[in-house]
Amino acid sequence: MATAIRRPLQCKKMPPTVAKMQYLRINSPLFAESVLIHPPLRLPLPFTSTRQVVPQEIDEYAHVNNAVYLQWLDYIAWTHSAVLGMPLASCLALRRGMAVRHTRIDYLEAALLGDALLLATWLVACDGRLRCTRRFEILRLSDGKRVADAEIEYFCMNLDTGKPCRFPPEFVECYTVIPEVAAAYESLPNDLCHVGYSRRAG
Repeated sequence: MATAIRRPLQCKKMPPTVAKMQYLRINSPLFAESVLIHPPLRLPLPFTSTRQVVPQEIDEYAHVNNAVYLQWLDYIAWTHSAVLGMPLASCLALRRGMAVRHTRIDYLEAALLGDALLLATWLVACDGRLRCTRRFEILRLSDGKRVADAEIEYFCMNLDTGKPCRFPPEFVECYTVIPEVAAAYESLPNDLCHVGYSRRAG
């Protein structure tokens, strides 16, 4: 149904000065002026976005509903993918997509109405053939508290058959793990690396 791509997609590379930034500049009506924040993220070189909790995301317990977090993860994953050179339109044209195999999440702190949140994601593993893994962190900007950690494992799927398939060349080029991120991920303590399982308090 989709038209064939006439030339290979080119991944957009972030300028080195942006990739090496250690601080995040926040421009938001939540703040009186632009402020510099150094969030306590566990991995270097994150792709980040900010979000303010709205009434529609609050459940009967007066905090963000658990299902909403999955929507946020999906949003920032797609946004990052587009920056890497693989937006949804390109996946549809290729008839290939990354489908979720496993989702693991630790809900660590309740997000409340009006909270300004930092969403961060990284590609932490990719075999270049079929599978890749994303790491996510969500933090509250007002106090730096960690709201959630998550990991999602994806596999490449043929959108016409619904079956697993090998990466097309465009996926191989775009879905690569930054070496510094891979090294930092491998060095995480065991209880922090395994998201979605019981972890020690503290």
